[in-house]
Parts: sequence; C-alpha cells; structure tokens
Amino acid sequence: MAIIRYPSLWSGMNPFRELERMRKEMDRLFSEVMDRSTHLQSSGVYPSLNVSQDGEQFFVQAELPGIHPEDLEISVEGTTLTLRGERKSENVEGVSYHRRERPSGRFHKALTLPHEVDSDKVEATFKDGVLKLVLPKAEHVKPKKITVRAD
Repeated sequence: MAIIRYPSLWSGMNPFRELERMRKEMDRLFSEVMDRSTHLQSSGVYPSLNVSQDGEQFFVQAELPGIHPEDLEISVEGTTLTLRGERKSENVEGVSYHRRERPSGRFHKALTLPHEVDSDKVEATFKDGVLKLVLPKAEHVKPKKITVRAD
C-alpha cells in the first residue's frame, strides 16, 4: 500500500494575507447588513449637488426629493456653504419592508466654494424636490475691468 502525502494547509498560504481577506469579507457583510441610508447621510454624500459659476455668481442645485422647505437650513460663512435638514420617515404600522432604499433622518453637507460669497444677496428656490441657490460672489473677488487711457 502506497502512502500519499497531501500538502500542508499552511504550505502555500500567507496567514496575514488570509486574515486581510477575511477582514475585507467581514466589512462587506457588515456594510450590507447596516442601514446604508444612514451611512450616506452621515458621510456627506447626500444630497447630490451640481455646482457651477459664471463671472458674477455660483449656482447650486441639490436633489432633495421628499423634503419640505421648512425642514432645510442653509448657511453661508466665508467660502463654506452648509446644507442641513431632515427627511422624515414614513412609519406605517403593521407593514414589513422588502426593500428600503429611500433614506430618512438628518443630513448635513458642507461645501467649500472657490471664492467668498455675498451672503446678504443669496437667493434660494425650491420646486419639485430640487433646491436651487444663486450665490453672488463678493465684490472684492469679482473680476474688474480696467480701462487703458491713451496719452
């Protein structure tokens, strides 16, 4: 009868690499189990923003479906625009969810703009779940046209 030796379990395996693989797998499992909406809101990912500018002002559009304007707080300090608010959850008695992707709860997002803003002239409108902000640049950062005199 011939004896056949099988390779040892550890012969070709780096134990630290295997521990790292197991840690990554556990992280993936926990992230699927945890409420992802809370993670998105606390990480500053929510709400989605578009920011643009022209020579005179910045334009910001934020997607905020299901939010009421009275549940929003907008502030500008120096070059920082801050959006805070809360989307209230719909608590229905006797219902179990099969899937819940719409986030609820408080959110906070701060955005640094390239230039200072004249906070007294900021305009905000809210329609169909989209917040639109017009933020005029401060006078001292606007481009100045200099005329040249001929002597």
